[in-house]
Amino acid sequence: MRTLLKYLWSEIAVAVTFVSFALLGLFAFFDLVNQLDDIGQNGYQLRHAFAYVALTLPSRLYELMPIGALIGTVYALSKLAANSEFTIMRVSGMSTRRLAIAVSLIGLVFVALTYLLGEVVAPPAERLAQRARLQSADATVRQQFRSGAWVREVTRDDKGKLERFRFVNARIVRPNATLGDVRMYEFDSDFRLRRISTAESGSYSVGPDGRGAWQWRNLVETRVPVIASAQSTPSGERVEIERDAQRTWPSELTPEIFGVLLVQPERMAAHALSQYVRHLDENRQQADRYRIAFWNKVFYPLAVLVMMALALPFAYLHVREGSVSLKIFTGVMIGVLFYMLNKLFGHIGLLNTWPPAAVAAIPSLVVLSVALSTLYWLERR
Repeated sequence: MRTLLKYLWSEIAVAVTFVSFALLGLFAFFDLVNQLDDIGQNGYQLRHAFAYVALTLPSRLYELMPIGALIGTVYALSKLAANSEFTIMRVSGMSTRRLAIAVSLIGLVFVALTYLLGEVVAPPAERLAQRARLQSADATVRQQFRSGAWVREVTRDDKGKLERFRFVNARIVRPNATLGDVRMYEFDSDFRLRRISTAESGSYSVGPDGRGAWQWRNLVETRVPVIASAQSTPSGERVEIERDAQRTWPSELTPEIFGVLLVQPERMAAHALSQYVRHLDENRQQADRYRIAFWNKVFYPLAVLVMMALALPFAYLHVREGSVSLKIFTGVMIGVLFYMLNKLFGHIGLLNTWPPAAVAAIPSLVVLSVALSTLYWLERR
């Protein structure tokens, strides 16, 4: 039995690896074609396009792993069935339960590799790809608003009491994590405007004590006095303006907060998404999209195991009921359907404010239910 298991594992592993890299090559070609329209504009050349596509390969492979696992497992099991090898395995004592366990064990290896891709390899490569593309085209990070990027920060004292709100507007966010044409609006705990500051540029650094701070250049700070609303007599208070060539501004707003604009949430690491969600929650901002992306990062690698379970019924279909090519085509269509279902649930869940964990888990649970039901039906038939 151990020999049969090793043979089965090797067949599935080789097939899944081959199919995954074949799909990766196909989608890499499509990505390169999409870059052709930008070549020749703003200094963006063919070598930059090749470098960009190469750096996005880990993210693309991460997205394709469940589909590659499904098609590869379908191919391996269908080939065994077509050569009557699977029949021999069953006669030798390999039950459906043993087959499911054997496929699950090799599937766990691919699940671990998918987690490794999604958390360790793909996110930094994706950030590097986006920065390299922007630098080669001499561009800045594209923003959602014409006025640039807006970030909110809440500052508290040592006792945790709210001190002030800060709204930072950076018209330019460069790929090297520096800001340009910055405006900062500071309000006290009663929502009264206290300071308006502008800076030509800013860069972030971490001091010896481990606390981070922004270094603003050519800062102009306007202090607004607090005047009681019921006061009717003239006040001696006046607006004060201060100019500094350089000023240090301690802040918890790290470049990673602005770096979120570089990478799509779906291609960020789970720990980075968790930190950004916490930042948005602390500042009472909408974080549903990033919560869904976080839970997708948690559940998506497990979809590899679900897809391989879905391939098990194909081993019980005899050759006369469908050729290997037909089974592979069916596997491709199921993989595409799962990918579309996963994306669809993400958008529907965001619109209807469904629980993010449920939005991320439902597609895999639906496919797993179909796989187990089909396998049970074939076994009882």
